[in-house]
Amino acid sequence: MLLNQAIKSFARHMELIDRSQETIRGYTIELKNFNNFLTVKHNCPVYVEDITLQDIEDYLLHEKERGIASASRSRALYILKSFFNYCCKKDICTKNLANLLEPVKVKQKERAHITEAEFEDLVKAIEHPVIRTVVQTMFYTGGRMSEIIKLKLENVDLENKVLHIIEGKGKKDRDVPINDKLHRILTHYLEHIREADSDRFFAIARTGKVSSSYINRCIHDAVAKLGWEKDISAHVMRHSFGTNLLEKGASVVSIQKLLGHASLAVTTRYLHQGTNKLSEAVNLL
Repeated sequence: MLLNQAIKSFARHMELIDRSQETIRGYTIELKNFNNFLTVKHNCPVYVEDITLQDIEDYLLHEKERGIASASRSRALYILKSFFNYCCKKDICTKNLANLLEPVKVKQKERAHITEAEFEDLVKAIEHPVIRTVVQTMFYTGGRMSEIIKLKLENVDLENKVLHIIEGKGKKDRDVPINDKLHRILTHYLEHIREADSDRFFAIARTGKVSSSYINRCIHDAVAKLGWEKDISAHVMRHSFGTNLLEKGASVVSIQKLLGHASLAVTTRYLHQGTNKLSEAVNLL
């Protein structure tokens, strides 16, 4: 079977087993990049059964030479393993060659985060009132940007102070409490800012929704206005949520549940402890 046909079959399979649209889209893009690379390398369309271990190694090396980060290359290998595993089950090929490769060693770098004081400065520098409210919601709930922008009006229960995340990552639902500060912000937003005719909670009048690219652009513009050297994106709000809760004494298990992580190992990568806090910890003994 041609590689591009197998990729389409794999995408249909992922839909059948209820993988999220984000996952299907990400996997498909990576596999199409792999197909394009092999098509250029061999100067013709490629059949799955003709792909060699060298082909996979060459693709990952090509990605490294392009400056793709180790975490992204590790994810690419994971996707290839998943794809070839599917192909083996469907008798499209006889062996999962991707399983023969060593894992990509991922460099763990310090993730950016901001303090509450820095966040207040950032919020004041964001000019668009709807985007400002979106960023505040991410910071005070730890929600992923994709989860927050997809919120429907019915998902935000201001009466009971609960935000219902529907089909978050892994198609899991979870409830996140709305604190008093965010409750005031969201109430003000509904009464004085929101004008769009849309079922989305966060919506601009022109489009009836907000886009992830526009949110990040507004954040980057605000960071530039403040003259910060930090690389701040929407996802930094999620890291900062976890870190600031930890600083105030919240348990890692509570933070894990609020962030919607399946394991504590993932949660700990979102948390930052300064030298002073670590010194306080050892001095407890």
